[in-house]
Amino acid sequence: MSARADHAIIAEWVARGSRVLDLGCGDGVLLQHLKNSRDASGYGIEIDESLMTECIDRGVNVIQSDLDEGLADFRDNSFDYVILSMTLQSVNYPDKLLAEMLRVGREGIVTFPNFGHWSPRLQLMIQGRMPMSKAIPYEWFNTPNIHLCTIRDFEDLCDQQGVRILERRMSDTKHKGGVLLSALPNLFGEIALYRFSRR
Repeated sequence: MSARADHAIIAEWVARGSRVLDLGCGDGVLLQHLKNSRDASGYGIEIDESLMTECIDRGVNVIQSDLDEGLADFRDNSFDYVILSMTLQSVNYPDKLLAEMLRVGREGIVTFPNFGHWSPRLQLMIQGRMPMSKAIPYEWFNTPNIHLCTIRDFEDLCDQQGVRILERRMSDTKHKGGVLLSALPNLFGEIALYRFSRR
């Protein structure tokens, strides 16, 4: 069973028997979940050696690499899906990485914390400080997040890069939906999940 609820949503989007590349794979839980639930195969990319060890202990194929250096080690269309789960906001060049994802994969899946959610907006307005939440659980000085974005920001980037959004879901940190999420996703969605391809 996957440790994070968003992994179940990602697994719904991954076709059975697919080849998957998981960027910033962390401890390998998502790839392990996709292998067990969707009979998927593939690789994870991780920079942290201690997390790589956890991947190996789970039986997950992992490669040490820095996502900011791109995916030059992979040929075009090597994978069915390239996944970037809760990592987009921590890379230096999200626009370049998005393009690389669609070069090496048929489809991309991205999840990220939505900085446009009402709670960070309210904290910034009332307290005058960088917001913290379950989706963004860091102080301004120790955060790995360098490019926080909103749902609108991400969709604008997709439009500029000729990316076709195939499916989008918004959720709270418990990965539950609701009427408000559907009506005003940029205001009420804490976590954004997107599946996309080239136009």
